[in-house]
Amino acid sequence: MQIVILGLSITSSWGNGHATTYRGLVRELVRRGHDVLFLERDVPWYASNRDMPRPPFGRTELYSSLDDLKERFTSEVRRADLVVVGSYVPQGVEVGNWVQHTARGVSAFYDIDTPVTLAKLARKDFEYLTPELIPGYQLYLSFTGGPTLERIERELGSPAARPLYCSADPELYAPQHREPLWDLGYLGTYSDDRQPVLNRLMLDAAREWSSGRFVVAGPQYPADIQWPSNVSRVEHLAPPEHPAFYNSQRFTLNVTRADMVRAGYSPSVRLFEAAACGVPIISDEWAGLDTLFVPGKEIFISHSGEETLRFLREVSESERQAMGMKARERVLAEHTAAHRAETLEQYARAVSSGRKP
Repeated sequence: MQIVILGLSITSSWGNGHATTYRGLVRELVRRGHDVLFLERDVPWYASNRDMPRPPFGRTELYSSLDDLKERFTSEVRRADLVVVGSYVPQGVEVGNWVQHTARGVSAFYDIDTPVTLAKLARKDFEYLTPELIPGYQLYLSFTGGPTLERIERELGSPAARPLYCSADPELYAPQHREPLWDLGYLGTYSDDRQPVLNRLMLDAAREWSSGRFVVAGPQYPADIQWPSNVSRVEHLAPPEHPAFYNSQRFTLNVTRADMVRAGYSPSVRLFEAAACGVPIISDEWAGLDTLFVPGKEIFISHSGEETLRFLREVSESERQAMGMKARERVLAEHTAAHRAETLEQYARAVSSGRKP
């Protein structure tokens, strides 16, 4: 197939999780024999922070404006078998209208921020999508699965809302033989809704276990947070440093945004990446998690600092390693970028042949 993807960014992972997803997806689509063009709006905050300015897979082109996009790439969009517009694309409404009126193949919206998108639509914030655009996309691809997909079809008129979760790249995320530096680590940018859960599941445990070693990596944490003395802080970790960070922990913590918890079925890329490293995960609980990993066998669920401490102090080393390897096996079997590329291909072929994907 000839595929055009208009996404937030593939050249820069600075301040966004979109680039990692697009890099894995495009690479695997190309490996499957498809011709992929990725179109990215050239904006200054990514231009000065490009960690992959020339992706070595497919073709990446930058455009300076909506007019520039239309002038240079109308023919590419018109003859493509599949055109995908991502969430948070600048002027996404105008881009979506243009794609729907130009594309002759399958058109799809890829929502990497589904609960956020639905909340924006509910308050009439049409930054990159409007209710009127949704029925015009033949596919609504979503980072969130479960009942949310039925709602997108029933209430918003999507012809076919389907899950296309984030994934892990096993070429980058794999076990490393390292002596653990920390008993429990967490990687994530600060957010108001996640912090109470981080406090409950990690910081309370750190205060209770003074000889335990903990670490929190990520930017934008307020200066007035009172970190326990046994909690180390790392302000920023670039994506190439993530595998070593995970592999330096005995356990890693997964904390989910409140809107993702409410929607359910919304795994974060950190969940799959940590599992791919073979590091056992302690996670908060939300609907749909048990469809991705088997609780108690592939992942631990914690509701309190006390439960977290029980895992950290009472799980044997052999059980800990076995848990990590089982989670890694699940990711390799179901949650890699190669799986997502194959799924997208199947969806697109079904729609183009007039079937429900």
